[in-house]
Amino acid sequence: MNDSLGQGAWQSLLGINHAGGIGLQLQLRTALSAAIADGRVSCLTPLPSSRSLSRMLAISRTTVSLAYQQLVDDGYLVSRERQGYFVNPEMTASVTSAGEGAECRLKSEIDWGRRLKIPIRGQRNIRKPHDWRRYPFPFIYGQRDPTLLAISAWRECWREAQSVRSIANAGCDMLDQDDSGLVEHLRSRVLPRRGVWAKPENILITLGAQNALALLARLLIDRSHVVGVEDPGYPDARNMFQLESDHVVPLQIDQDGLIVDDAVTACDYVFVTPNLQSPTGVKLSQERRRALLEAAASHDIIIIEDDYASEGALGDQGMPALKSEDEAGRVLYCGSLSKSLGPGLRLGYLVADAEIIEQTRALRRLMVRHPPPLIQHAVALFIEYGHYDSYVKRLSTAYRERWQVMTGALGAHLPDFSPPSKFSGSACWIEGPDWLNADLLAVEAANKGVLIEPGSVHYAGPDIPYANFRLGFAATEAETIEKGVATLAKVVDQLRPSRRAVRAAS
Repeated sequence: MNDSLGQGAWQSLLGINHAGGIGLQLQLRTALSAAIADGRVSCLTPLPSSRSLSRMLAISRTTVSLAYQQLVDDGYLVSRERQGYFVNPEMTASVTSAGEGAECRLKSEIDWGRRLKIPIRGQRNIRKPHDWRRYPFPFIYGQRDPTLLAISAWRECWREAQSVRSIANAGCDMLDQDDSGLVEHLRSRVLPRRGVWAKPENILITLGAQNALALLARLLIDRSHVVGVEDPGYPDARNMFQLESDHVVPLQIDQDGLIVDDAVTACDYVFVTPNLQSPTGVKLSQERRRALLEAAASHDIIIIEDDYASEGALGDQGMPALKSEDEAGRVLYCGSLSKSLGPGLRLGYLVADAEIIEQTRALRRLMVRHPPPLIQHAVALFIEYGHYDSYVKRLSTAYRERWQVMTGALGAHLPDFSPPSKFSGSACWIEGPDWLNADLLAVEAANKGVLIEPGSVHYAGPDIPYANFRLGFAATEAETIEKGVATLAKVVDQLRPSRRAVRAAS
């Protein structure tokens, strides 16, 4: 810790970004509190006067004074008469005591690998770079570029959600309950669009659709159960079911969706994404939907339906949920608000018989109690104020425009690849030629600024095709899609085998 700091040191320590979107007072408070918490400023060091620091940082003296006073109120600083502001010694004492012996405590001689029940890190998962925004052509699924966000509408809802009354409610322990307004809006305005009619006791709010799947897997599936998953399919669902069952089996799909055959009828549980198959984007045909429901009834199968993206991706063009045709309660319906409203919200829902909801609610309470009330309330307001309906429509329009641009660019630059012939949401599933290794293509394309999602991770195996991949376009503006596909095509050409090599292989 420094007992004396010069002007240059203070400027470096408290670097202020005048061009940023964050207020100067907030930046100053944040930088000072972080420096104090990290022990970079000693309690013996007098802070510069408000006049001096305002001159050093080129900000107003009032801004500095207000920041200092707030830090006094928060306990970071103390004001000494005629001496100025100093770091509160209690803050530095807590930093010192917390840091003593920390290095020793972090060392461990325990063989944790021997104690792990399941080596989850060994599972095959979709991997995306955390810094995807720096790539000029991020054709990855599940992210969104800022132009598609309803920023002004969200600001209105967040302001209302942060009223004194709302924050007071959010500060309460809701135990196992959900925001009643959000449940009502789901019941009356969101689910009917999917053909699903439910009572409040049939709905549970979850931390995304994935949380709903995890709750069902933990609650219903044991080691002996046979669980069928689409192949190719959603890797996280496959991995979650494998945590509970020793018999997770691949189920084949084609252009009409899941093939309802003997493999399906041998299952205790079947996981499907009928309205927008993950990852191919095909729809389960009406004939197959009837066959699946009939098979479930005659062979005592429970269907877990993941309707994760159909509304936000397809608008009014999507088929109703499979749950809408379920008259026996055999379909457990999982939906997501994160896919349509924003991946970072992490809100979804489960619709099922009241008995299942009661049990999953109890299980959720043991795990996370409930999703954050403040977020639930903000989303409820977003739906109530009419923003949800208009946003979903705008999102669907944007996706259709980008899908047309993407498929046109693929036809022009990669004519020997097979993109989907029908609109399939915010991504295109591409079937490449047999010689292609999409895992290698992904690595080489990333070096050129193009991110793609290799398809191999979606297959359960053992015979995994490596020629297929997925191109998402929600994170890329329409104007840059063709250039990105053209760049990808150049990488493909570099990997493409020569005609002589192809003749020799044949």
